[in-house]
Amino acid sequence: MNLETQIMGQLKEAMKAKNTIALEALRAVKSELLLAKTSGAGGELSEDQEIALLQKLVKQRKEAAEQFDANDRKELAEKELAQAEVIQQFLPAQLTDEELTVAIKDIVAEVGATSPKDMGKVMGAASAKLAGKAEGKLISAKVKEILASL
Repeated sequence: MNLETQIMGQLKEAMKAKNTIALEALRAVKSELLLAKTSGAGGELSEDQEIALLQKLVKQRKEAAEQFDANDRKELAEKELAQAEVIQQFLPAQLTDEELTVAIKDIVAEVGATSPKDMGKVMGAASAKLAGKAEGKLISAKVKEILASL
């Protein structure tokens, strides 16, 4: 079942349950999917493109929540975080800290990195391999940590 079909099914359920937070989040995803389909080279989106789109939406919600928290607007921050959770259910399972460490150590060995100067090579490979499985910030921090210990 493709992402669009899943979103439509969840959207119907949210309407029946009168879940406004889920409705807003799902409508945002549906809108972004439609925009991506019509603005690109046309046709269907690949699974990687769908994952990237969902990650972007989750990141936007989390950044908005941080801004609301900074401005002492807790109710709006909670709403944004709740929407992020709704969107995250369509993403693949995220790697745990231990799994991420093991994966990045394997990539470091594979690339042959020997110092923090090799950050670019490792990040390129890690971003490609771990796309959708971990946030870019987490990957970057873990790569820095591992390369610093070499």
